[in-house]
Amino acid sequence: MTRVVVTGMGAVTPIGNDVETFTDNAYQGKIGINKITKFDSTDTGVTVAGEVKDFDPAKLVGKKQAKRMDLFSQYALDAAIQAMNQAQIDSENTKDEDLGVIFGSGIGGLTTIQNQIIKMHDKGPQRVSPLFVPTAIANMAAGNIAIRFNAKNICTAIVTACATGTNCIGEAYRQIKENRAEVMICGGSEASVNEIGIAGFKALNALSTKENPAEASIPFDKKRSGFVLGEGAGALVIESLEHAQKRNAKILGEIIGYGSNCDAYHITSPDPSGVSQGRAMQLAMDEANLKADEIGYINAHGTSTKANDAGETLAIKHVFGENSKVKVSSSKSMTGHLLGAAGAIEAVLTIDALNKQIVPPNVGLTEQDEECDINVVTKATADENLEYALSNSFGFGGHNAVLAFKRWSE
Repeated sequence: MTRVVVTGMGAVTPIGNDVETFTDNAYQGKIGINKITKFDSTDTGVTVAGEVKDFDPAKLVGKKQAKRMDLFSQYALDAAIQAMNQAQIDSENTKDEDLGVIFGSGIGGLTTIQNQIIKMHDKGPQRVSPLFVPTAIANMAAGNIAIRFNAKNICTAIVTACATGTNCIGEAYRQIKENRAEVMICGGSEASVNEIGIAGFKALNALSTKENPAEASIPFDKKRSGFVLGEGAGALVIESLEHAQKRNAKILGEIIGYGSNCDAYHITSPDPSGVSQGRAMQLAMDEANLKADEIGYINAHGTSTKANDAGETLAIKHVFGENSKVKVSSSKSMTGHLLGAAGAIEAVLTIDALNKQIVPPNVGLTEQDEECDINVVTKATADENLEYALSNSFGFGGHNAVLAFKRWSE
């Protein structure tokens, strides 16, 4: 089977709008969660979110093009351009028919939907924008990326809630592994920090109502009380090893396994036994031919909800044993939960961590829950033996997706 390598990465996150800034801030444990500024959230009872700061769509996306996109598409295209610039993929080294896109969003253009429904209600249906549908639908991140790069292989969008980004990368990996494409742009994007997004998740009792940003997203802590909504995008350019070597590309890492399944348990709650989540991890490891003691790090889904963190702990124990020393952290402690983009930015961080042989921290943990008795890393830790890592994503609807990465070596 074809080996699949990563040659480009892009990130738009609450702690940095490029890969270097994002990863550097993550290792420093910087928290990107702050008071909500996009609207007055007082009536929702939620005061903080992981907002993207100082994003300028004119810089890479283009001012004119950005006007025809919802913010989630702007974030997606910006991250994809970053990744393509780093990978140096162009029409000289890659045929259009060999370049594909799998890029998703958990919700899509929620701000556009919200604003246009309000306009219709207040001013009538004739005032709805003609761009409402093509800016709101969730496949338009993928569509806009494909148009920008003339990608004429598969172009699709996967929607699996909080597993979206990971599923998109995993399915893109399969396209290359099975020789259906040479190069894929993949990842996830989300821009749902708005009135209906916050109100909707708050109505589910899913969001933290803590006002102190340092106490709001605290995965695996006994005092955790819900997740913090974040926004942004993550993108990878992946390609066959042969294609990358032929053009002398700089290789950043290798994808060696992908596992995906379903809890088939509940529309929002994860399987409390952790069995299905653990099986998704095992599927990724089996494809990679890895044993549990070879995995040095798990970038956990770690949402800071009671149910997720306890269930994920059990999932890790199912695979790694009761007293495993595998290092675990959740970067959602710094970024909040980016929903469909979460797995994508976490893949970026995991690949970078393998490259630099640093385990990123789980910030804000002061009293570890007895139900979460795993080896949570609270400070960035050097690890010279870090060769393999997993990145977990578990979404509403019982969607489980796990990627296995390898530090690059010939």
